[in-house]
This record gives sequence, structure tokens and C-alpha cells, in this order.
Amino acid sequence: MDAILQILVTGLTLGSMYALASVGLALTYGTMGMFNMAHGLFMTIGAYVCYSAFIVFGMPLSFAVLIGIAAGGVVGMAMHLLIVKFMLHRADFQTTIMVATAGVAILLQDLILKQYGAYPFKQPAQIEGQLTVANVVVTYQSIAIMTFAAALIGLMAWLLTNTRFGLAIRATAMNQDAAELMGVKTEQTYLQVLLIAGVLAAAAGILISSLASLSPDMGTNPLIRAFVICVVAGLGSVTGAGITAIVLGVMEAAIGYYIGVRFGFPTMLGLVILVLIFKPAGLFGKQGVVRA
Repeated sequence: MDAILQILVTGLTLGSMYALASVGLALTYGTMGMFNMAHGLFMTIGAYVCYSAFIVFGMPLSFAVLIGIAAGGVVGMAMHLLIVKFMLHRADFQTTIMVATAGVAILLQDLILKQYGAYPFKQPAQIEGQLTVANVVVTYQSIAIMTFAAALIGLMAWLLTNTRFGLAIRATAMNQDAAELMGVKTEQTYLQVLLIAGVLAAAAGILISSLASLSPDMGTNPLIRAFVICVVAGLGSVTGAGITAIVLGVMEAAIGYYIGVRFGFPTMLGLVILVLIFKPAGLFGKQGVVRA
């Protein structure tokens, strides 16, 4: 029983970080039909900006975290204003935007590498200490990660369901043409979507680096996992991505405990194959019908 509770705590910690990483990716795809290859670099930038704000500029840690999160949103908006908005109405948008954002990711990673070097750094956004509940060790860092992730995702859910701009985002995701006919400024909506995705990704990067380390390629692995989660949930399903992230986080923790850590990710990939075979639209996705 103690082992199961420990797996649950570890899995919820992993799932919380995966949810932050995957929900923004799912929101971007669901609203814009865009797979953002630079999403992992949003995580990296948020983590490095937080590190710089605290270590280099001596800001309080809480303020450094907020600056890091804001940096992800700024980069997301900048990418929309400089690149995405000029490609939105192309017939081959989904393909060309993948290539364009992959180029952005390479450029940003190279800039980070030149500025900070390849040597990994320790993320200062950490809380020392732990508590033991029923023979289960829970670190304060894990509690902070789960609380912070739940607060951010809860805030995003509230914004999407209780505000006018959230309603505009959901309307655009359902039917862009109908939304435009009802007066929704879809290009402004796309800017807001990339802002939210950047904020969530930067927060995920800060949390992930607090358990691992800072390095220019730290966003690659979380991006792959976020993509796996979105495929299993169903591309574009924001709620499904959040639920799937938690489930896969617990599953990965259980596999790591009983079989070995190295089998966690291959098992996730095997699950993707099974989902694509038996439910191509994903667990929470909906099958589309196209009439000629």
C-alpha cells in the first residue's frame, strides 16, 4: 500500500508537469490546426529567464518565476506577430508552419547555447524539505509543483469558460468561419492562444528544470511527451490532454517502480500505436466526416 501511494505521488507530480506542457500544445492545435515545433523552446526560455532573473539580476524567487512565465507568453506573441500571422491563410498552413516553427526552435536553441553554453545549470526555483505521511515521503517541491500546475490549469479553464475572450477561443476552435461571421476577431484570438500556450509551456519548463537541470535541449523530451499525450487524448482536445497527462504520469511512475525507469517512455510510445490502431481520433477526440 505504501508503494502504491508513493507511485501515486510521483505520478501526480510528473502528470502535473506533463499537463502544463501538453494543454498548451493541444489548445494551439485545436484552435489553429497548428503543431508548434517551438513549444519545447518556450519551456526552455521560461526556465532560463527564471534562472537569469534570480541568479544574474538578484530578483526574489517568486518574482523570477513570474518573469520566466511571462517570457514564454512574450515569445509566443512575438512568434505569432512575426511569423504565424503571415502564414495563416496559406492552403498548406499545417505543413509550412511545422517547418517554420522548427526553424524558430533551432534558432532559439542556438541563441541559448551561445549565451549560456552547453553546461547544465541547477534551477534555483526549488523548495527544500519533505514530509512523511503514512510512511510515504512527499517533498515540498512535489507539493509546490502539483499546487502550482493545478492553479495555472484551473485559471486557464476558468478563462476559457467564463470570459469573452475564452468564448471567442472556443468558438474559433469549433468553426472559424462561423466565429468570424459572429464578429470574432480570429487573428486576435490566435495571438491570445499562443500567449496562453507560451505561458503554460514556460511554467512547465520551470517546474521540469527544478527536478532535472537547465540545458539548451531540455525542452526536447517534454515536447515529445506532450505530443504523445496529445495524440493519445486526441489532437486538439484540451480537457483530454490534461486527463491523459495525469494518467500517463501515474502509469510512467508505476512502470519505473516495478519494471525500470528506462521502460517508461517506450511503453508510452507503444500506447500511442495501440490508440492509433483502435481509436485513430484519440481517446477524447471526435471522428470527422468530410463530404465531397
